[in-house]
Amino acid sequence: MNRREIIRFLILKSIGNFLVLFALFGVGATFGPALFFEVRYQLYQAQGIYYTIADTKEQKQIAQATQPPPDLPSLFFPSSKHQILVPTTTQFSLVIPKIGANAKVFPNVDPSRSENYLPILKQGVAQARGSAFPDQDGTVYMFAHSTDNFWDVGLYNAVFYLLKDLSRGDGVTIFYNAKRYDYVVTNIVITDPNDIGYLTQSRATQRQVILQTCWPPGTTWKRLLVIATPKESIK
Repeated sequence: MNRREIIRFLILKSIGNFLVLFALFGVGATFGPALFFEVRYQLYQAQGIYYTIADTKEQKQIAQATQPPPDLPSLFFPSSKHQILVPTTTQFSLVIPKIGANAKVFPNVDPSRSENYLPILKQGVAQARGSAFPDQDGTVYMFAHSTDNFWDVGLYNAVFYLLKDLSRGDGVTIFYNAKRYDYVVTNIVITDPNDIGYLTQSRATQRQVILQTCWPPGTTWKRLLVIATPKESIK
């Protein structure tokens, strides 16, 4: 190889290495949050780690205690098998102990206008405008971790990524106006993204919660709906 060919080879090699690194960075930035939740969930399952929701006394104790920021090992290998979830706010939040989900809920978000809901989904869970609130009859319709394109999945809160691991009988808890509402998962449905039947039925008198996310995770192909009814109505 002459000098010119060597220079051209080095330039092409550098460009190739850059493209590979850029692709790896893109994959990590895109699927990093979902991968984090998945790996941690599987490790917690293997270690027998479980969550419970803090009662009022525990919430006060945890709030008053000085909590050092968690280091990386403790995020995957906590010292205690019993993990306590303190709701982010008792004004409106969602807690799902089985998957460790704990997020603030933003009310009255228009699900038909992406410019309204996309910024919200970077922060937490959205309650669909027109659906019920926990203290009303009808369906409390919530959605999160929805994206317009698969490469945007890393931009949004991955709190609903693990909805796929819920089963019938699992608990779902909503805190609303300083009151706790407990539900039990009764059905799981995969439907088309343009199917709004469950949303338009939200004014029905039956009280229930529907949690919506994308299916498979990180795509816009289908919608995964987790349906839960009040715990006291389960016999």
